[in-house]
Parts: sequence; C-alpha cells; structure tokens
Amino acid sequence: MNPGFIKSSMIAPCGMNCALCLAYHRAKNRCHGCISPGVPKANHCITCSIKNCEELSESISKYCFSCKKYPCVRIKNIDKRYRKKYGMSMIENLDNIKKMGIREFIKFEKLKWTCPKCGNIICIHKESCLTCGTNRIIKKYY
Repeated sequence: MNPGFIKSSMIAPCGMNCALCLAYHRAKNRCHGCISPGVPKANHCITCSIKNCEELSESISKYCFSCKKYPCVRIKNIDKRYRKKYGMSMIENLDNIKKMGIREFIKFEKLKWTCPKCGNIICIHKESCLTCGTNRIIKKYY
C-alpha cells in the first residue's frame, strides 16, 4: 500500500513529516496529518501540545522555527525521543525547512524516505518497509 506522496500539508509545525507516521500508513482509520484539512485525525494530533501551542498561533509561519522560544522544551523532548528511537530530528527538519524552504525540504524527504526496492514511502515507526519488508536505511541528503 502506498499511502500517497509527501506534500507540504503533511509537514507538522514541529517538523514531523506526517507521511512517515504509522497512523498515516494504516488502512483503517487512517490519519491525514495533523495540519491536513482531511479527517479523521489521530488523537495525538488533536491533543498535541505543540500544534495547539499559543506561541505557534502567533508566529510568522506555521512552523515552530519562527517562534521566539524555539527550540522550546516540548520540541527538545520530542526531538530527543525521535533521534534516539527513529534516527530523525525534528529540530534538524525545522532548521532545514527554514534554510531551504518547504518545497526543497520535501524533495529531500522523498529521496530520504522512499523505499529503494518498491518505491513506497517508508514508515518511520517501523524498521522495515510496510510494503515489501526491505530494512529501513536512514539516508542523509541535507
């Protein structure tokens, strides 16, 4: 199953690429990303303290990097967890979006997270491709 391609509405304010999330890849009750206009959304997206942050609603962009408190404790905590468990950094993502713009960032995300064997988007929460079982290899393009 290929849940689709990566688009800007799939990049969360925290820098998470929602197209990589297991909730996006599942067939039943699929989440469409925390800022995507589609419904339903996973509960963790609805109640997310980062997405619902008052400072974020007052920031220039829709991303945390434009907040005067960036990187805040919430971002640092989720960044630490995702670096350790999944080899991905929210802070690195946000810095790259700020530096290169969302379109270029998405181009590199597609290269980084596309399965080399079957061409589907790889889920960050699993060690192997959900479609063909190829082990996930973290590639750096930035």
